[in-house]
Amino acid sequence: MFTNEVVVNVLGDLQDPFLHKPLKETNGIKEISIKEEKNHVSVKVALSKTGTPEQLQLQMQIVNLLKEAGASTVGIRFTNLTEEEMAQFGGEEANGESLLTSKKPPVFLAIASGKGGVGKSTVSVNIAVALARLGKKVGIIDADIYGFSVPDMMGILKRPVVRGERIIPVERFGVKVMSMGFFVEDNAPVIWRGPMLGKMLNHFFDEVEWGNLDYLILDLPPGTGDVALDLHNMLPSCKEIIVTTPHPTAAFVAARAGTMALKTDHEIIGVIENMAYFESEKTGGKEYVFGRGGGTKLAEELQTMLLGQIPLQQPYEDENDFAPSIYSEDHPTGRIYMDIAKRVIQEAVITK
Repeated sequence: MFTNEVVVNVLGDLQDPFLHKPLKETNGIKEISIKEEKNHVSVKVALSKTGTPEQLQLQMQIVNLLKEAGASTVGIRFTNLTEEEMAQFGGEEANGESLLTSKKPPVFLAIASGKGGVGKSTVSVNIAVALARLGKKVGIIDADIYGFSVPDMMGILKRPVVRGERIIPVERFGVKVMSMGFFVEDNAPVIWRGPMLGKMLNHFFDEVEWGNLDYLILDLPPGTGDVALDLHNMLPSCKEIIVTTPHPTAAFVAARAGTMALKTDHEIIGVIENMAYFESEKTGGKEYVFGRGGGTKLAEELQTMLLGQIPLQQPYEDENDFAPSIYSEDHPTGRIYMDIAKRVIQEAVITK
């Protein structure tokens, strides 16, 4: 025999898709109606967001669980949690505030380099994925407007959708992704001028439904041009990682990006030396193809730490989960990125 208590016990452990808390904790089960003669159960469920694909998935779970418990038919209505309830459980306000003015902003983590070709975007996507693997809620903005590559690197084939007045980012490997690459035709050049690009970047902060993020990674354009400077000035506070190769010249150029970060009151939490060496699979010996010492020298110059040294290696190929630049968690380089992500979390906690 169905009772209200039975229904709460059956559904109570289901989670609100966006608060990631069980319905029994959010008081999300608002009304229960039982018609014994028809063996029919109706429930009214309150969520942090309604009208989403996640709601549809939850609806199917509710129906299946109640039918498994013995109901012949099930009726469901959804409503929104009140603003007071949202605030109590750490949810977002219903009007979708900008990340730049949010009362609970994420840690903004900018990945910068002095020049192109040092693997900055590869570092950005792998740090983002590593943070997500450590249980963090992560988003990434591909702010390298002229050289966007994040969607391709992560093997993303979908495009964002618009729901109401908000843009829903694409999610891959637990990371929410927004890129200029979603809004141009394949391989079309971006010929916009600075002010237009600035408006697009503002849209990424103001009109995208990021949810409750712990970290927002920004893959900055290389160098110290207008777009990079605009982003530095736009962000209220930001942690920054500088990417270089071991070559002294690359480190010298990367120092300019670090100097710009310091002049805009951003905090450099470390340096990553990419392409640090090549390790032979046959002998295990290391060959320093691009020289040695650039990362250490740069870290000393910027008075920060060397977060890690990334070797020249290819990710494992996975035909079922194509992502040409993402290292798996058990790949030797993937383990290095996990160590870097743990250091990033420590530095963000210490200095936030």
